[in-house]
Amino acid sequence: MSQNVLVTGANGFVGKAVSRTLQQRGDAVTGLVRRPGGSGEGVHEWVVDHDDFQGLDFAWPESLHCDSVIHLAARVHLLNDTVSDPLAAYRSTNVTGALRVAAAARRAGARRLVFVSSIKAVGEGSAGRPISEADEPAPTDPYGISKLEAERALIDYGRESGLEIVIVRPPLVYGPGVRANFLQLMNAIAKGVPLPLGSIAARRSLVFVDNLADALVHCTTDPRAAGETFHVTDGRDLSVSELARALATQLLAPARLIPVPVGLLRLAGRLTGRSAQIDRLIGELRLDSSHICERLGWYPPHTVEHGLLETAAWYRSTH
Repeated sequence: MSQNVLVTGANGFVGKAVSRTLQQRGDAVTGLVRRPGGSGEGVHEWVVDHDDFQGLDFAWPESLHCDSVIHLAARVHLLNDTVSDPLAAYRSTNVTGALRVAAAARRAGARRLVFVSSIKAVGEGSAGRPISEADEPAPTDPYGISKLEAERALIDYGRESGLEIVIVRPPLVYGPGVRANFLQLMNAIAKGVPLPLGSIAARRSLVFVDNLADALVHCTTDPRAAGETFHVTDGRDLSVSELARALATQLLAPARLIPVPVGLLRLAGRLTGRSAQIDRLIGELRLDSSHICERLGWYPPHTVEHGLLETAAWYRSTH
């Protein structure tokens, strides 16, 4: 049965994939965006440019019926945040803003909200075994703290209001249109830049954007998802060196990976003030995504190889 779904941040990297997947299923999609354009064909855009969704309930059009919400819009993780109080800024958007969306949607008749959190709500690394939903969260930065606080605030709100809450925590998301570190890695590989990644054996979970979108869409309707928290991955973890080699193959570029000892990379990070970036590069961060498979019978529809192929094809056509 088709439904009406509100997608916040519908014109973003993940939002576009989610909107496309919903439409393929036959759902009507309204994209709640700050700036018009870019949400994709067939998405009805609702432009609200108030900070942190202030006044959303008053602005809600009477004609907008909403069965469920996928809440993607967020103040995203920034390595060099320039605001004086980053945690307050993250809380305003990621906690207060999320609660405003939930309350406005509930008043408009929504029965479920799928909140796209982040594995950073739990921590920055895994120590020898994948992180499961049962592990005690210990976020280490303002972004992760705000995402965990938003999860807990939404669960409380759901308990009070009857709105069904589903939490999804992805790791690094990649795919056509990817930005930030993943794009920088592809740029370097495509240009044949030698990279000091040859000795990095630690594995990191990833999720292809279309796999994540498929899981989120499942979570809007499956009755078994209500009240659950899910880690979503491609189901196969690569080391950074394996990822770089796979991307080089897909980009038809040489893999120039220099085997620099991990200890030297750590030292370089300390000397250059970039320890956080280096730790993210060389540290293990694996997620156990078996819970969504066992609870919902959901499995990623695309392999890592397919995801990297699609991403490389997009890169080659646009760069």
